Amino acid sequence: MPAALFSPLHIGPYRLKHRVVMAPLTRMRADKATLAPRPLNVEYYAQRATPGGLIIAEASPVLPTGTGSPNVPGIYSEAQVAGWKRVVDAVHAKGGVIFLQLWHVGRVSHSSFQPGGALPVAPSAIAIGDDLKAMTADGKLAAYEMPRALETDEIPALVAAYGQAARNAIAAGFDGVEVHGANGYLIEQFLQSRSNQRTDRYGGGIENRCRFLLEVTQAVIAACGADKVGVRLSPYGIANGSGEADPMPLYTYAIEALNKLGIAYLHLIEPRSSGAGRADVNWQNVPSAIALFRPIWKGVLIGAGGFTGEPAEAAVAGGQADAIAFGRYFISNPDLPARLQHGWPLTPYNRPTFYGGEEKGYTDYPVYQEMAKA
Repeated sequence: MPAALFSPLHIGPYRLKHRVVMAPLTRMRADKATLAPRPLNVEYYAQRATPGGLIIAEASPVLPTGTGSPNVPGIYSEAQVAGWKRVVDAVHAKGGVIFLQLWHVGRVSHSSFQPGGALPVAPSAIAIGDDLKAMTADGKLAAYEMPRALETDEIPALVAAYGQAARNAIAAGFDGVEVHGANGYLIEQFLQSRSNQRTDRYGGGIENRCRFLLEVTQAVIAACGADKVGVRLSPYGIANGSGEADPMPLYTYAIEALNKLGIAYLHLIEPRSSGAGRADVNWQNVPSAIALFRPIWKGVLIGAGGFTGEPAEAAVAGGQADAIAFGRYFISNPDLPARLQHGWPLTPYNRPTFYGGEEKGYTDYPVYQEMAKA
């Protein structure tokens, strides 16, 4: 039995009974009209809830402009808050803890998602390269458009939107929120020099490029308290056109600054899995994010990306991480913590069913004990 993974852990005010975390996973199955969670989503999350287990619910745009995929749930309308409340209530009924990931995709969008058909916004007018394609509102693929650079005086309203989204999440009953600062989305676009060529206080040197991340985090803290806030980063990631030539100085500064804010946890994605869902990626000869930044980060550290049971147990037992978030195997194994604890075999995932659709590949994966009885 993996002892470290199944020892208790305090995250903020919550005492977890185990350290197997469900990672935030975009599944594109929200109600098409309202972009609110629906009964199918309630069932999906309830299947994966465990007593004292942490679920980080899927990335949810804080504004309509922050959307870049069809049928993703938001957290900016009353209908969305009501839909999420049903999800949260179902997870709490099973004794689980659930945070919501707050999202704005920035340039990783398309005008078909934008109010009035406007261009997506970004720190700078730099398009994602031609080798990647945008998804349109009708699910087709198209070239990424040149985004519109945000004006300096527009940024405070964006920061405030994250704060309001956090308040909405707490109103829905979430135990906390996670700021999505990874995978090439808006916050990471501000962080990295290849996507941020601004000349105002949000661009240039590392301190300025980290300003948006820190202002957003502070706004979210003001909304729900530092002990109910996590931040997710991907220091060596190359998703959605991202990638910093020398990540250590940038992310060392960012993580040291986050240390001072007293947040509940830091969530780091391993570079070996930086595909942001587009494909299975397994980079060789790359550094471990949790190993590099564990000496810098003073609080609870969650690692994610390509972990299976034994490496997860080793990372926690060795002190490189305090918990491990699982994505793809939590999709195909609703009872993943029990399978890891007992050494039961894992059901393989079916990638073509990850995004969009109904029950198939979403709520129809079996529980091991039911399979064993059959």
